[in-house]
Amino acid sequence: MEIKSLEDISFEAVFAAFNQAFADYEMQLNADELKSMLIRRGYRAELSFAAFEGEKIVAFTLNGTGDFNGLKIAYDTGTGTLKSHRGQSLAGKIFEHSIPYLQHAGISQYLLEVLQHNTAAVSVYQKAGFKITREFNYFSWNNEAVKAALGDTAGKFQIKPVTGRLPEKVSEFCDFEPSWQNTFQSIERAQENFVNLGAYDGEQLVGYCIFEPLSGDLTQIAVHQDHRRKGVGSLLLQEMTKLNTNSRAKLINAEVNCTAILHFLKSKNIGLTGKQYEMVKEL
Repeated sequence: MEIKSLEDISFEAVFAAFNQAFADYEMQLNADELKSMLIRRGYRAELSFAAFEGEKIVAFTLNGTGDFNGLKIAYDTGTGTLKSHRGQSLAGKIFEHSIPYLQHAGISQYLLEVLQHNTAAVSVYQKAGFKITREFNYFSWNNEAVKAALGDTAGKFQIKPVTGRLPEKVSEFCDFEPSWQNTFQSIERAQENFVNLGAYDGEQLVGYCIFEPLSGDLTQIAVHQDHRRKGVGSLLLQEMTKLNTNSRAKLINAEVNCTAILHFLKSKNIGLTGKQYEMVKEL
């Protein structure tokens, strides 16, 4: 067994290992979806590592890097172990192997998210020195079910695509700081995959949403405080649903303290799917 960088390993080999490691998981990604996810999350092959048995990847951690909360951070884009090699602490060994390389690259913290019901993984991370920094809700729904709840939403607001970057001031619309993969930095890494929709009252932008039609991922949705409970969010969700090319949609990593998004989605027949922890370790 040898642990080494993925710098010279083909995407096809990485995808094959990813596919096998997550074969028993509810959510599956095809090659295009994985490629898009890696770009968006800042994947760095030279700072990602895997355990090899001969030429075969049997466990891996795919690391992304970027700026987050003013620091240069590494992010766990995906950690997996083939079923045949679980129980050998390979993920922990890979992580320990990677630390000197991450430190040499100027990384000061390591960030990850983990499902709260995966208590074994949470315990392993805590023993490794990770601390819980935030709790997130996540939601997943079927397009058709939401269409029925929305009906034929109408109002005085106009929904139209926003060309170019959304103005910086839209961050004032938000109730919490986005998680790693939902930041504007992450979105801009793969901007061609996203649709930006704005809700306008005349010429004034009063709400917006950003989503990825391929995956159905609703990355950000927010309405200015002065224009809430007027149907703006419903109009944005309705237009996103029309443009979504995936049969399902999801909203990942809404802070648990944000009751506004919880109540909004509930009113559209979208219930809570699960919860995650955001965890950080100082390097």
